[in-house]
Amino acid sequence: MKLVIGVVRPEKANDVMEALYRAEVRGLSVSRVQGHGGELDRVETYRGTTVQMRLSEKVRFEVAVSDPYVEPTINALCEGGSTGEVGDGKIFVVPLERVVRIRTGETGDSAVTPVEK
Repeated sequence: MKLVIGVVRPEKANDVMEALYRAEVRGLSVSRVQGHGGELDRVETYRGTTVQMRLSEKVRFEVAVSDPYVEPTINALCEGGSTGEVGDGKIFVVPLERVVRIRTGETGDSAVTPVEK
């Protein structure tokens, strides 16, 4: 089991969700986050004051999947989130030590959706 974390541009969030749906990946969490990566610093004027914007708005997807779904999940995040420009985001894959489905008490692979490809 793995936790796949994708951080993408907000305007690409719907495209990512559609790509995940087409990849038959259903269980996910979505959060609005701020961050800074390779983008150039933006300078904006706010009420007559110049402000250097250091953090960009992003959307973070967290998807817990069984091992056969790791690559389809990564591919869906790339497909839906890519614009080809700096600042498209990142994907992190981390091992999950334990998963428990609260409703049924199921653990391990049977507690993540989807289970097998």
